[in-house]
Amino acid sequence: MSEMVFIEALTMLFGTVAFVVSLSFIRRYLELKHERRAPIAIDGLTERLERIELAVESTAIEVERISEANRFMAKLLAERAGAAPLPSRPERVITPH
Repeated sequence: MSEMVFIEALTMLFGTVAFVVSLSFIRRYLELKHERRAPIAIDGLTERLERIELAVESTAIEVERISEANRFMAKLLAERAGAAPLPSRPERVITPH
């Protein structure tokens, strides 16, 4: 009977030790995996941020061009409205089918 208790205690001890060792192994594996990925992610992030910066700058230039064109058209329309009145649209005629 005492041998059975001793074997059960020994089994529980080895099981606990194996469980703790496996957890520490998994934790260390995940830490190393994370450390290996971090520099690659930062390099890719820098390139991606540079591309985003270029896209934002080109979009800002295009928006400025569009706003300048809108100002120019508003100026032309204001000058045209002051010089001569716009012709009125002819009345719409509805025909039967």
